[in-house]
This record gives sequence, structure tokens and C-alpha cells, in this order.
Amino acid sequence: MTRDRIALRGLRARGHHGVFGFERREGQDFVVDAVLHLDTAAAAASDDVGDTVHYGLLADRLVAIVTGEPVNLIETLAERLADACLAEPLVDRAEVTVHKPSAPIDHEFADVAVTVVRDRTGPGGPGEPGAAGPARVPDGRGSRT
Repeated sequence: MTRDRIALRGLRARGHHGVFGFERREGQDFVVDAVLHLDTAAAAASDDVGDTVHYGLLADRLVAIVTGEPVNLIETLAERLADACLAEPLVDRAEVTVHKPSAPIDHEFADVAVTVVRDRTGPGGPGEPGAAGPARVPDGRGSRT
């Protein structure tokens, strides 16, 4: 298992996700945390961004997904974001948390979040069944309804 990690935390973007019509119409902020597991030894040795994951470009792709095609559930959004992380060739595993700080809950709360952990070999980890070729990479484009 890879011990190195790159973490991008607190990435904020406005999306139109949710099961209620007003969430789709008005939108709300979502906050994304992504932890990528990869071997950073080559990048450390070369001191070249081409030998690692360019987290600025990854942030652009993740924001495009959050601001793109609406989905009902943050579970679905987290899955799409994890797919984009795994599309990076060096990434072995991705842990993605989607926070929905303005979730429509009638009670005071600190946070609502869903975390998914995905790796190249399948949903449960190395050696698990379920690996199905390369990860899908949603382009983040889509129409809002």
C-alpha cells in the first residue's frame, strides 16, 4: 500500500445538487476534501511537477464537477469526484468527502458529509472484485434544470 498522500481540503464551489427543487434552482455551496494516495518518490527526486499530481489542475476538474450536472445525492457527487481523482495515473486510492453545510435540515447542525474511499482495484480495496477498467471521468459539463 502506498504511504504517501496529497490532500486538498476545503475546496469550495457552488452547485445545484439535491432532491428538492429549490436546491436545484437556487444552488448552494459544497465543500470537498480529497486525499490522494500515491508514491511521491519520483517527484521528490526530480523536483518536477510532471512526476506528481498537479493539485491546481485537479482542483479545476473537481470544481467543474461540483458546478456541473446536478445530481440528487452527495453520494453520487462524491463518486464522480473520486472517479476524477482516480483518473490521475499515479493515484492508487482516493478518499473524497463532500460536505453540504447548508443542507435543508430543520435543526441546528455543524456539518453533513459523505466520504467515499475508492481505489484502482475495486470498491473495497486491493484485490477486491469489482474492478472494471479505467475510471470514468465526468467532464463536469451539463445543463441545469
